[in-house]
Parts: sequence; C-alpha cells; structure tokens
Amino acid sequence: MSTQTDIFRRLVSDRLGDPPVCLAPDATLKELVERMESETATSAVIVDESWRPAGIITEQDVTRKVAFRLDPETPVSEIMTTPVVTIHNTDYLYHAVAFMRRRRLRHIPVLNEEGLVCGMLSLNEALSYLSERTLELTRLLTHEATLKGLRAVKTAQVELAEALFEDNVPVPEVQSLLTDINRDIHARILRRHLAGMETEKKWGKPPVDFSLIILGSGGRGENFLFPDQDNAFILDDYPDADHSAFDPFFVELAERMTKDLDAVGLPLCRGHVMATNPVWRKTLTQWRDQVAYWMSSRSPATLRYCDIFFDFAHGFGHAENAAQLREYVTAMGMRNPGFVKDMFAIQEGHNVALGWFGRLLTETDDDGHTGMINLKYNGTLPLVEAVRLLSLRHGIAQTSTLGRLKGLRTCNAIDDDQYDYLTGGLNHLTRLLLRQQLADFKARNKVTNFVPKNSLTRREKEYLADCFRAIQDLRGKLSSEFSGEF
Repeated sequence: MSTQTDIFRRLVSDRLGDPPVCLAPDATLKELVERMESETATSAVIVDESWRPAGIITEQDVTRKVAFRLDPETPVSEIMTTPVVTIHNTDYLYHAVAFMRRRRLRHIPVLNEEGLVCGMLSLNEALSYLSERTLELTRLLTHEATLKGLRAVKTAQVELAEALFEDNVPVPEVQSLLTDINRDIHARILRRHLAGMETEKKWGKPPVDFSLIILGSGGRGENFLFPDQDNAFILDDYPDADHSAFDPFFVELAERMTKDLDAVGLPLCRGHVMATNPVWRKTLTQWRDQVAYWMSSRSPATLRYCDIFFDFAHGFGHAENAAQLREYVTAMGMRNPGFVKDMFAIQEGHNVALGWFGRLLTETDDDGHTGMINLKYNGTLPLVEAVRLLSLRHGIAQTSTLGRLKGLRTCNAIDDDQYDYLTGGLNHLTRLLLRQQLADFKARNKVTNFVPKNSLTRREKEYLADCFRAIQDLRGKLSSEFSGEF
C-alpha cells in the first residue's frame, strides 16, 4: 500500500528495520563505539538482563560526551539517557510520529507485548514514508497544545476522516483513530493545566493521583466527527476527613479541562456527565460503592447512569485506577443477572427502523427529517446496547462493540453466523453514517445522525434491512432469555 493515508493504518511494527544495537549497562564505551560503527547504527539501547530498556545512547551522545573526554573502558551506564522513553510495536505509526515530534526525539526504542526491546524507530525513516498530504495532516494533528492549536487538530479530524473514508478504510477503524485523537486532546489539555496549577500558590500539585476516564462512545473508541464530552475522574483513595481539602483541586482542574474541551470543539455534555459534576468525580472506593448502589437500586435514573458509565476507558493519569474499576464492574455484572435484565427492560423499546415485510421505516413527524432514518437511535444504538448487556452478563471486559462481539463469539454466547452478520452490520451502519456526516459538513449543513432514505442505493437499502434483521434477532434472543430466566 502506498496511498497518502497508509500511515494512519500502519503500526510501528510495520516500519521497524534491523534489530537495534543492545548492550548491557556494564558494557564499555569502546564496545559501544565498535558496535555502532560495525552495524552503522545511530543509536544503541542499554538493556537489563531481562532485555528491558534501561537507557539509550545516540550518536550525538557519543560525539558530545565520549569523544576525547572519557576513558574507553567507562561503562555505558555512565552516559546513557535514563529513564528511557519508549513506544510499543502495536502503536499506530502516526501516533509514534506525533509523539516523537512533540518530544523532539530522533530515535525511540520499541517494545513488544512483554515490554521487551524488539526494535528501534527512526523519525527520519518514518517521515520518509509520508506523502506531502499526510505530512500536512500529521502536522495539524501534532499542533501545539494551545487552544488555537487544538482547534486546528479538531479541524484536521474531518480531513483525516474524509481521506480514510475515500481510501475504503473500515469505519470502525476510522472511529478508533478519531477517538484516539480526541483522547490525546484531553491529555494535552490536562497536562497544560496541571503544569499551570503547579506554579500557582493556591493549587500546586494534585493532592492525590487520579485517572481521567472517557465515557460513552469515546470509551468504546467509536467517536464520529463531532461528539460531545463525557468524562469522569477516579481519584486515589484518601481519608474522608481530607475531602474538603482535596476535592477543590479536582473541581478546579475539571472546570478548566471541560471549558477548554468545549472551546476546541468537544461541546459540554448537556446531561452534565463531566468531572465537574460530583456524581462523576469520586475516589476508587467511592466508585465501587456507587456502582454497587446503582446495581441494587435499579431506578430508571441509576440505570441510565449505568448505560453511560459502563463503556468507560482510561484516558489519562493513573491507569491502574481505571483497570481496577473495570475489573470490579465486570465481576459485578456477572454476579447480578437481575440488574442486566432490568437494564434491558428500560431499553426494550429501542428498536431498529424496520417495519413489516422488511420495509425501512423513516421519520414522519420530525421537522426537517421527514423521509430520513436516524441510524444512531434506530441502528447502532440498539446494537451497542444489546452487545453491552450480553458482555456484562458473560464477564467480557472489552469496551468496543467489535471487541465485545469477538468476546461473545469466543465464549459461544453468539455463533459464527451471528458474529458475521453483526460485525458486517456495524460496518455498514457506521459507513452510511460517516458518509452522510461528511456530506453534511461539506454542504455546511448541521451534522446529525439522520440519513435520507433516497440517498441510499438499492443494494445499500437491502443490506441495511439485513443488518436491522440481525440486530432485531439479537435483541429478540435477549428478550426471550430474560423472560425464561425470571
């Protein structure tokens, strides 16, 4: 593949060259220079006995620190840069390029799934792979973390989505990339405000570590072009007596974060599902208690909270908090089948837009949308909800709809045919939605989830009806199972 959008589909592992020069910390400078010269390497990774990175030495280090200054028998550990910044071989290549350009790194060690050194990525090598068009998109996506710069990043998302769409990249993959960019915007805004608050006498450093979690479509990795913000904080546990001293810091941080997210193009949540709301700002223990209360009370309001919350994913900060909370929620979902049943009960009326004899249903009483199909509320939503509930029931911790479907197939909750129909349906629904959103944006119309029925080809309509039937069958299966069990 050699199109202008390849970088947005490639992984770091796709651009790794020869294995890097790796040396033990007690290797000598003489050995270092000889290895780098014989292998024409511009850097070397210093690894411990488990092959985990301990430091890095570049040719510039050799020139500045070694030549004519240090004894050849000096251990390399004395001149290496540590701690070493790394990336993983499964990271998207464009993320690596963005990261390296922001950090002004010319080389970066690459780790495998076990955290062991498996290669070295050169920025020059990665950049040589990009076309001028892709370089421009990458430049916009790696703009400085000012409000102006991050607004440019949001604008570039539309160009990126259009380029990927025209290159026939599966839309769930496009959504995943858009979500990653939005999470990066969250992280860059938080880093900027944390640095600023640290210099302010009133605030200083955070009183405890915390994790930002992203909820809703952002947690599932399924953002379209213009999502609003749904976020929460998980704080490290602290004594209740310290709440009045600790909480104001996170109130201020949340206010600054949500205000800037709104300014750059991630609108405030109209339902106030944001860390500024104390419902969505708690310690890890408080979150566990909150989830337990939601599952036991099962009021319509708390069930709606669960609907939003259960798709959460880590976005920034202390990742272990989010991991522990996910483990707790997954276990609680398996132990509470009655809760899952009640969740389905409040969603049972969320149906696909399919009538008698497989006829596609359109809006008839919605001003401005007559003859259109709402492919979110009458398409992806009924699928996402059903898959989420089945995943809770079967202890599947994945948050993306495709990831959950894979988990359900693995545990035999759905068969291979259902998996094929549902994944194919998700791809078709999201493709139609993104295509319409791009067209609306170009025409300067309001970007919505409505797709005119007459804009679909005959084949698209037939396949859409098939997709709706597959989703309808899945929801029917859920309804039957719940009716039979209770």
